Amino acid sequence: MFDIQKIRADFPILTEKVNGKPLVYLDNAATSQKPQVVIDSIVNYYTKYNANIHRGVHTLSQIATNAFEESRTKLQKHFNAKKNYEIIFTSGTTHSINMIATGFSAILNADDEVLVSTMEHHSNIVPWQMLCERTGAKLKVIPMNNEGELLLDEYKKLLSSKTKVVFVNHVSNALGTINPIKKIITEAHKYGAAVLIDGAQSSPHIKPDVQDLDVDFYVASAHKLCGPTGIGILYGKEEWLQKLPPYQGGGEMIKQVTFEKTTYADLPHKFEAGTPNISGGIAFGVAIDYLNSIGFDNIAAYENELLQYATKKLLQIEGLKIYGTSKQKTAVISFNIGNIHPYDIGAIIDKLGIAVRTGHHCAQPIMNFYNIPGTVRASFAFYNTFEEIDLLYEALLKAKMMLE
Repeated sequence: MFDIQKIRADFPILTEKVNGKPLVYLDNAATSQKPQVVIDSIVNYYTKYNANIHRGVHTLSQIATNAFEESRTKLQKHFNAKKNYEIIFTSGTTHSINMIATGFSAILNADDEVLVSTMEHHSNIVPWQMLCERTGAKLKVIPMNNEGELLLDEYKKLLSSKTKVVFVNHVSNALGTINPIKKIITEAHKYGAAVLIDGAQSSPHIKPDVQDLDVDFYVASAHKLCGPTGIGILYGKEEWLQKLPPYQGGGEMIKQVTFEKTTYADLPHKFEAGTPNISGGIAFGVAIDYLNSIGFDNIAAYENELLQYATKKLLQIEGLKIYGTSKQKTAVISFNIGNIHPYDIGAIIDKLGIAVRTGHHCAQPIMNFYNIPGTVRASFAFYNTFEEIDLLYEALLKAKMMLE
């Protein structure tokens, strides 16, 4: 049984009040809330076995190392990586993407091409622009339609023997569109191109199987998966991780250092220079256990009910327009009401305790496509309720009345 009240009881922040009103948290695409079990794991680490890892023979270091590496194995199993050393701990999705973009600087030539989609987050655009500036490679863009769906026929036309890397998000943070990444990966591999999938927005809703997808790189952030900020993962196929140079130099990522030459450590440590976010890595594993205890099929089914209910409810508001109407989407609704600026709507409903995101959502090319300054974005999680959607609806009616 999907017991929503039992689930909500796991999240202490959901009992808080904002501006004197019960919190209605609908900004989950920006970051998710944290269950008590995740919070406790962080406190437990610092209270009972705080120590640096991989470097000490003393007991606390061994306990911490084991907990950190157990988390890596949990993530390996969750994403179905072939080897646990194909899971690299990073500070988050942006860090992971920059690691790969920097690594490809050593591979790309001036005649090469890289492909990104129109609906990317800035963190999956800017690093590739920087890469192209360093190497002379050309950046090409996969277009989309008015429903917020990528045009696969146009994508196929862009692919050629010059294509070396394709970068696409699994789910659009601004629109909620679920992209057909398996088809995208298959087509890219026909030309020998590597594929990186940005899973920041998909991983809270979809349990990806990286072996089934045959993806070369997949990245995600813990803080969108009920885990802490400052920790994420880069999954990479072993052959690619061996091929790419280290992103940073320092401790932990070395095998041997002399002033004449340094040799690098084996995977995953080759890409994990310095002391990592130990408590965050451990808590990430706890968060994954928590989500799997609920079940991603259960999460997806419930969130889809929220999406359908909210879509029908909000469209009752005169002048409300939804951006991103793909048949395949997660529980995200981006919208505007008439000519009212999204910031003004967000500011008013915040006074009523409702947290939404307003602006361009770090996806300015999408906003340019629709010729709008931004949207109001309500993004739902498995701990949200239908009653909260009703409160959002009533708050939007009030905001509309005040601002028109």
